[in-house]
Amino acid sequence: MKQRICKTVKCMLLLLFVIFVTSVSAQTQIGKFIPGATLDGVSYFLPRTALRMVVTVEKTVVTPGDYHMYAFKYMRIQDVPVQPTTTWTVKDVQLIPYGVPDTNKAYSLKLNKRTVAPLVSLSSDGILLGVNTKVSETTLPSIPQPRVIEAGIKPHEARKYMNRDMLQASSNAKIAELVAQEIYDIRESYDALVRGDADNTPKDGMQLKLMLESLDRQQRALSSMFVGSKEVSEMYYVLDIVPAEETDKLLLFRFSKWNGLVASDDMSGVPYYISIKRTADLPESTYDPGILKQKGKLLRGVCYNIPLRTMVRVFNAENTFTELEVPIAQFGCEEILSNVLFDKMADTEVTFFQHTGGIKEIKADISK
Repeated sequence: MKQRICKTVKCMLLLLFVIFVTSVSAQTQIGKFIPGATLDGVSYFLPRTALRMVVTVEKTVVTPGDYHMYAFKYMRIQDVPVQPTTTWTVKDVQLIPYGVPDTNKAYSLKLNKRTVAPLVSLSSDGILLGVNTKVSETTLPSIPQPRVIEAGIKPHEARKYMNRDMLQASSNAKIAELVAQEIYDIRESYDALVRGDADNTPKDGMQLKLMLESLDRQQRALSSMFVGSKEVSEMYYVLDIVPAEETDKLLLFRFSKWNGLVASDDMSGVPYYISIKRTADLPESTYDPGILKQKGKLLRGVCYNIPLRTMVRVFNAENTFTELEVPIAQFGCEEILSNVLFDKMADTEVTFFQHTGGIKEIKADISK
């Protein structure tokens, strides 16, 4: 009796397991939305408008001369740097709008046999660029590399022009005196060459130019021992934001004269803000979002954005660094281009702005 009950239980468990496996394997697998061509049409994203700020910053490094304390005594130069300093200045802010896929606006365009819209151009991240025409993707410009605007004279460069008497002097005061005398001698030689009074004045213009450049280089190098040197370089910071709403004053970053770009909660930095304000009202939309929310619905038309025109400004308490009118997709509304435009009786080409999803151009030929 027990064996019969055990066999019955095993059969029931096996049957349940088979039913369970069959049920699981029959479920529909839902994968990630991937834009591009499908069996039924083309899937694409509409964009959100992002803003890239390229902040150009100037860094100035001042190094005092080895004998700055004798600058007035021997050279009659005042107000020379006595401490090394590094300062930072914001010189410019460039504003670049661009598009990023809006994952809340993912659509599939149904292309039936009665239409002539087989060609759909997409960006590499799936943003709709054109229908019935090939459109090249726009990429963001590359960020410039840091560069030196003004090269300072390094201490070792100045020391290589010191003669034996300077190197063997017993005190800094004596070295400074000899360096100053050498500077005056170089200046006299330079003036004599310019006037043509020097005994060794070359007749060849190119040779004269080389001699003058050499004397000037020596004079500047030795003078740096008193007045110091300054090196100025240009650097770049990149900030990207995707605006969520209009704003009068949103903190972008803080910037310190002594430390450059600092954390947003570092009160040593001056606040820099962005404002985004509409410059025009949107027309009333005829678009019914309920049509697109029907499960499994393929659009019989092309969905596009009507962006809201805004004025974007980057500023601090003293200056406005950039001000640009920018249409922003996510502040606007959506519309649909009917498939009638792509009927076989018409030959229609449509291109869209990559950063807004708005219509850039429509070319229609209905002469067929």
